[in-house]
Amino acid sequence: MTFPFSRRAFSALFPALPFTAAAQPAAPVPAPPSGQVDEERIPPLGPAQSPDQLMERTRHRRAVEAAIWGMPAVNYDLMRQEMLKAGGTENQIIYWGRPLDWRNQTLTPNPDTLYFMSFFDLRVGPLVIEVPPGDAGGSLNGNIVNLRQMPLEDVGLLGVDRGVGGRFVLLPPGQAEPPLPAGYTALPCDTLGGYALFRANLASHGEEDVRRSLAYGRRVRIYPLAQAANPPPNALTDAKDVIFNSTIRYDASFFDNLNRIVQAEPWLPRDRLMINTLRSLGMERGKPFNPDAPTRTRFDAAMREVHAYLGAMYERGWEPFFANTNWRPAADAEFVKLQVTNYSDTEAYPSDLRGLAYTYGYIGLKRLGVGQFYLIAIHDKDGKALEGGQTYRLRVPPNVPVEQYWSVTAYDRESHALIRDMPRASRSSQVAEMARNADGSIDILFGPSAPSGRDANWIPTDPRRGFELMFRVYGPRPEFFQKRWVLPDMERI
Repeated sequence: MTFPFSRRAFSALFPALPFTAAAQPAAPVPAPPSGQVDEERIPPLGPAQSPDQLMERTRHRRAVEAAIWGMPAVNYDLMRQEMLKAGGTENQIIYWGRPLDWRNQTLTPNPDTLYFMSFFDLRVGPLVIEVPPGDAGGSLNGNIVNLRQMPLEDVGLLGVDRGVGGRFVLLPPGQAEPPLPAGYTALPCDTLGGYALFRANLASHGEEDVRRSLAYGRRVRIYPLAQAANPPPNALTDAKDVIFNSTIRYDASFFDNLNRIVQAEPWLPRDRLMINTLRSLGMERGKPFNPDAPTRTRFDAAMREVHAYLGAMYERGWEPFFANTNWRPAADAEFVKLQVTNYSDTEAYPSDLRGLAYTYGYIGLKRLGVGQFYLIAIHDKDGKALEGGQTYRLRVPPNVPVEQYWSVTAYDRESHALIRDMPRASRSSQVAEMARNADGSIDILFGPSAPSGRDANWIPTDPRRGFELMFRVYGPRPEFFQKRWVLPDMERI
């Protein structure tokens, strides 16, 4: 997930890092495995380069840069395409009628809540997203983002409305704010597409609590502003039994998704340099995009390099959240601080870090640390990669400083989605039956089989695959950011 927030919040969350911290040096690009890149088509630079060879080398590099730059938009389009395949439509709501399981193959989703999503299309004009007040029936945490996953607003219990609810009016690019009735809030959007993600909070995974949260989530509405006086009935599509796979495809199909965005969306001023880059790859607004077989081979090679390069950045990591641990915030600090301002700083544009973030997560948060905060870990206490065939223990200290709940989820290390075919993916403070230690701490166990008598504390892993963790805190208290409570590393047992 990606997490923008204010200067004040940045200083509070990352006190050891100056607000103007420079970008970390770029990681070296790993050499792709032998035979994956056609050496004749992309030869080493030398004095005997022909014009055709130079053009080929340039196109390869431009394809790599275009893919890194386009990652947030393609991430969005992959989800949108899955929504359409599941029977949903834009400007309506798709939801999951039970806590997420492995069938939801989005990037690092939360299986301890109920998901409601609406993909919007502002070609129809201004749209109203109506958020119900938090009450005895339930509450939610929600985020509204544009197509490039820039945050427009956080809503719900810990959002701008603080659980009071409200009507948020999405305005198409360049449209002046119309007169709005009391209780409506304008959200100007610089893209025509985007989406809203709502998480209906669960007291537990029990049937009655799930039923109550579903009924509450169904009260979210989206409709044209022109129909605000008499909104149409809500239209919802349940995707709980659908294989919903929006993981990143590192092959030529990536550019088909990117072309769909180029054809549909206005150019943002900061991205106009990409017009020429994409044109040299055969992608131009208003013109058909039909790459021939050699071009698709070039795109395949470029995407293998993108995968290796961004994978190396992810493995290298960034500043840990807790000193002397492998737990780090879910995005690099420089990317986080620039995204909140819509990259208005003309001296910085961390496109590599942005591209990296959207290979393993989605959504954008306007107020990170108020509604939620996420930590990720890909290594154990000894710095070794987490292996699905091994058994590990994560000891969660007592008195986790949260207002709502905490959870820890295991994901497939390669795809960053929930591990396929597993009966569950997480444990959380909502699970009352977990065994506790004498001091109130809880041992969460990971491995291919349940330790004897500890099934309630166990998260299964696939022995054939590596895995990674995300630790979520919803409604974090100040002492969490003051590091007065510290989460230790995973230990192999």
